[in-house]
Order: sequence, then C-alpha cells, then structure tokens
Amino acid sequence: MTPANEPSFRESVDIMFNRAVALMDLPPGLEEKIRVCNATYTVRFGVRLRGQIHTFTGYRSVHSEHMEPVKGGIRFAMGVNQDEVEALAALMTYKCALVEAPFGGSKGGLRIDPREWDEHELEQITRRFAYELAKRDLIHPSQNVPAPDMGTGEREMAWIADQYRRMNTTDINSRACVTGKPINAGGIQGRTEATGRGVQYALQEFFRHPEDIKAAGMSGTLDGKRVVVQGLGNVGYHAAKFLQEEDGCKITGIIERDGALVDDDGIDVEGVRSWIAKHGGVTGYPNATHVEDGSSVLEKDCDILVPAALEGVIHMGNAANIKAPLIIEAANGPVTAGADEILREKGCVIIPDMYANAGGVTVSYFEWVKNLSHIRFGRMSRREEEARNELLVNELNKLDVHLGDNWSMSPDFKKKYMRGAGELELVRSGLDDTMRAAYQGMREKWHSQDNVTDLRTAAYLVSIGKVADSYRALGL
Repeated sequence: MTPANEPSFRESVDIMFNRAVALMDLPPGLEEKIRVCNATYTVRFGVRLRGQIHTFTGYRSVHSEHMEPVKGGIRFAMGVNQDEVEALAALMTYKCALVEAPFGGSKGGLRIDPREWDEHELEQITRRFAYELAKRDLIHPSQNVPAPDMGTGEREMAWIADQYRRMNTTDINSRACVTGKPINAGGIQGRTEATGRGVQYALQEFFRHPEDIKAAGMSGTLDGKRVVVQGLGNVGYHAAKFLQEEDGCKITGIIERDGALVDDDGIDVEGVRSWIAKHGGVTGYPNATHVEDGSSVLEKDCDILVPAALEGVIHMGNAANIKAPLIIEAANGPVTAGADEILREKGCVIIPDMYANAGGVTVSYFEWVKNLSHIRFGRMSRREEEARNELLVNELNKLDVHLGDNWSMSPDFKKKYMRGAGELELVRSGLDDTMRAAYQGMREKWHSQDNVTDLRTAAYLVSIGKVADSYRALGL
C-alpha cells in the first residue's frame, strides 16, 4: 500500500531534478526553462464501434525543444493522465541528452485498455488518434517522432506510420515519422529487444568497475548473481533472457499481474514467457512456486532487482524492506523520490531509469537515421569487410600449411572472423558503445564530486548540463 504522503510520479521527477540543479550554477531563468513542460495537447475524439460512438482521450506532451525533432513513446493504458505524460516527457528530455541522441523530450498516451478491443477496432482507434496528432504536426519526421511504450508495439507503430503516409503522400521521409516499426515497414533489426538489451549492457558496464561493485557491497561478476524481475513484458523478458543466457545470472523471481514465481535454483525465462502467452498470467506455471502477493517478492533476498513494469512500485511503504543491494530501473520511475532517499541511506545502489532503459530511444535514433538515409546499415560495407578479412585468413592458411602441427587456427575462427557486420551487429555495437559512454559520464560525476552520492543525481547533472549547453547555443 502506497503511503498517503508519497510524492506522485510527476513530483518525484521534479524533486530529483531540484536535487541535481541545487548542485549546479544555472541562472534561475534557464533552470525554470529546462524544468517546465513546453506544451501538452489533449485530444478527445469519437470512433464508431459496435454500433455506437465511443469517445477516447489522448495526450501528446512536448517537454523540451532544445533539439528537434522531439522523441518519446505512446502508451495505451487506462491510467494515462496529463501529469504522467508530462513527467515521462521530462524524463525523455534528460534521457536523450544523457545518451547523446539528438532529440528533445516528448511523450504520448491514450486512455484505453487495449485488451478490451479486437485488432480491427484497435486499428481504427489508433489511426484516428494518429490523425488527430499528425494534423497538428505532433507526429512528423522533423518535429515529433513517437515510438512504442506500454500497451503498444510494432503493430501500432505500423498503423501510425501508414496513417501519416496517407496524409502526406509526397513526403519521401514519411517512414521516419515514428520508430519501433516492423522490419518490413521500415523498422530496424534489434529494435524490439533494444530496451532489454540496454539493461544488460548497463549491468555489464557496471560490473566492469570494481569501485562501483564495492559501493553496492557486492563482489565478482554477473555470473551466478540472483536476479528478481518485475514485469515480463517486452523489456523485462529481454533483459531477463539475455542476463540468464549470456551472463550466467540466475532469475530467482518473476513478478507479474497475477502474482509471482520464485525458485532459488533459477526459473526458465523462455518457459514462463510461453506460459504467459498461452494462459494470460503466471498462475499455474508448474516449474516454480507461485506467490499470490506478487509485490511481496520485490522484498525477496537477491543480488539485483529489475523493476520493469509500472512507476512507483518501490515506495516509502516497502523501501525499507528491499534487500537487493543493486536496483536497475528498467521501467520509468519505478522508485519514488521518497523511496530513493530510504534506499540511498541503506547503501543500495540504483542504476537510474533515464540511463538504464535508454536502449529503446538509442536504437530508435538508429532507425530514424536509417529511414532518413533510405539505406539499411551494413549494405555498402559488409561484403567489402568480408573480402578484406578473407585476405588475412588466406595468409594465415598459408602459415597453417608451412608450420603444420606447430600452429593451427582455432575451429570456427575463419567463419567468425570473415563474417562482415550486418545491421543487427552494427545496432548492438552502437547500443553497447552508447551505454558504456553514458555510464562513464555518470560515474565520473559520481566519484569526482564530493556532493554527488548516487548515480541518479549524477545522471541528472550530466543531462541537465547538456540541455543547458544546447539552450545557451541557441542564444537563451
């Protein structure tokens, strides 16, 4: 139960912003300009469905236009409201600045439960929402570029892109009006996994720094670490899957809407995902213990806690009971400002949302660039790279013949080395580089400034500083 004095999501973002700017030397006017949301558009539109007109309420918020286009997802959920959308838009501004994606921050939402409508009905609703936004340039390749968020995915993005194209038949860059599209509709390899993959890369980078591992009271590598994941949607599933399969982590808890699964020996993420797809929840899954009160598993003893669902799940009411020494915020705003303070006092290290889940917007940036350049990554360089590598391998083969048993190439070396980088490899490489560089920028602030005691404040300092620099360059 969330305490009554708990700050709202919007208030939490403002509190954390204020905590950071108090450590900066910004003119008051510039500080206010960065903090406030530029504009929010509310749309109410009707769609004739099931023999009657249904009215829907949607929002598109633009937080900062220090860079354009502005960027941010569109979520479909019953809890969507103006405050939430504006808070998420602010986070997008700081997130884009932190990972050096050249966008301002925006966010959209439609108050709807997508499960209540069949596919054809949802398409009609989505297209009408897109029409209302696009005719006001709130969907536009050079002004405002949405992406998937909670309750939306590739399918909805394809509908939005097609709706924009129908309205702008001569716009050669129409596909760049939205990211997160299917591959055959202008999408990019690796976008679906991007946010979860970014969470994995963030943890890998954290575990490259002994000083940071020690700050969390931990030791060793990711291998064997016990992980609890809250929310097995797109982000939580991919993060858990990659950590389990590639880094040797043990997923000891999975929290979903209808309870949680626990098993200290590790849970098969792929098996749970298949079960949820078939049964709609985790209840009844045979290979782990079901806990009816899912939120209690947030307090389970583990090494890494990955909240990957809604905001505000760790609050002043349960923060003191959280046992994980390391939390990585795969969702937006899962830890409230009040809980953040309690956890910091306990010595818990939090890898903040604006960094941890920036994989999605990073790969969205790559997709946008691909759409504007009208060529897939790797198309002009892959075979040339393979040909150059083949020259080297052929020379090594000659050595193999001359030296005989004294020297030989490892099995599969030739196959692996000669393979040129395609779009997926290039996307993953670009994402890994982005997550590493952004983390190093944060940790430098964290360890070099005496008054910066946590990664979240460090992230805000880096991102606000970059936004301020952009505004100064514009003459503000």
